Amino acid sequence: MQIFGVDIGGSGIKGAPVDLDRGDLAQERHKVLTPHPATPEAVADGVRQVVEHFGWTGPVGVTFPGVVTGGATIRTAANVDRSWVGVDARALLGGRLGGAEVTVVNDADAAGVAETRFGAGRDRTGTVVLLTFGTGIGSAVFSDGVLVPNTELGHLELDGHEAEKRASSKAREDHDLSWEKWAERVRRYLAHVEMLLSPELFIIGGGVSRKAHKFLPRIEGIRAEIVPARLQNNAGIVGAAMRAAGSAAAPRPA
Repeated sequence: MQIFGVDIGGSGIKGAPVDLDRGDLAQERHKVLTPHPATPEAVADGVRQVVEHFGWTGPVGVTFPGVVTGGATIRTAANVDRSWVGVDARALLGGRLGGAEVTVVNDADAAGVAETRFGAGRDRTGTVVLLTFGTGIGSAVFSDGVLVPNTELGHLELDGHEAEKRASSKAREDHDLSWEKWAERVRRYLAHVEMLLSPELFIIGGGVSRKAHKFLPRIEGIRAEIVPARLQNNAGIVGAAMRAAGSAAAPRPA
């Protein structure tokens, strides 16, 4: 079975059809740059470009970098334009995609769902925390495989600042940090999250997960196991498609 997944990020909008039996992309993903300013209309155009690239018709799952409630309404928008707050993203994107059935989910939650089903979190019990390091820091928290949605732990305070302003992948680039210096910031952040949640496992996702060998071995003193995401930066696309498949299968009210 294939469903289309789209991952909206602070720097790029990427998507592809997903093979839900394998938990992997069915075709090479297509990416467009996130517009600036990243207003609802402009981002919706980007999503449409990605979907139309494949000539896809059918249900579409879309991630959003912020809190999503009721399966549609955007409540926070840290790394896109503030005008997203209060928008019914399902209606907006569905209209832009010609009336397609659209499912909207927090980006890190989508990545976490994919990793729990197909990746590093599969068959893991206890508390598992997935963290995506990119433009910001996204989080997904699971208790015995059950998602606690919209946790947004990237906005915790770290050294007097929002954690994602200090320890995101973008912060590493903006501050021209060596891998060693950035790893120390990540360590401090993980220690703070560990103090609050005492997880058994940290899964490190986002684009930087492809380079996990450059920084994970430098992170010491964390009791929880720390592993890179197996699906790497495709996890959000896969998780979005998984959520869309579940919504498409659900009965509709009369």
